[in-house]
Amino acid sequence: MTNIFNVPPDKLIKRTAEELEKIDSIKPPEWSIYVKTGVHKERPPAQPGWWFVRSAAILRSVYKLGPIGVSKLRTKYGGRKNLGHRKDHFRKGSGSIVRKILQQLEAAGFLEKQDKGKHKGRTLTPKGKSFIDKIAVQIAKELPKPERPKPAPVKPKKEPKKPEDQKKGQETKVAEEKAEEKKPKKKQASEKKEEEKLEKQPGNEKRQQDQQDGRD
Repeated sequence: MTNIFNVPPDKLIKRTAEELEKIDSIKPPEWSIYVKTGVHKERPPAQPGWWFVRSAAILRSVYKLGPIGVSKLRTKYGGRKNLGHRKDHFRKGSGSIVRKILQQLEAAGFLEKQDKGKHKGRTLTPKGKSFIDKIAVQIAKELPKPERPKPAPVKPKKEPKKPEDQKKGQETKVAEEKAEEKKPKKKQASEKKEEEKLEKQPGNEKRQQDQQDGRD
């Protein structure tokens, strides 16, 4: 089944923010125009609908990490504080913004408190899970389908040689080896015959005697 893990987070948060704008219980407070999202920031957010974007991001975080409380969400949305010449240090995000957004999502019926067990905090309700899953399904339909790799061509299997063919092959190899052994012998015999013919000629005997006299 398609869920938030099968779609890009940026597209999911953007589409969820657009849907949250249509809900009456989720509205930015008056001070959201001037406030920063944490002490590590230098200026307020420049995006007009940043409250809905942060609400969508928190809803997705609760889906993934719930049950989760304000403290862990503050750590998630924190950042580095610029201290000038000194080393930068991590600072948590605004707790008021996170708390107000959790309260609004709880009023809309998307979140609920869980006080039992070791992990306490907010979790997603069935309504909230179906709300965000439907958006994920819509985005998944719009995404281009990945091309499937073509299967590699199947090589034909070589049939094993029969014992009769193996014997024939061995016999042909032996016959070829014997033929190669006989060839040089024939050459030697023919060369000897040619030498004997040359010696029998009358002019060759005189040449041999002259060569011997010159050597002496």
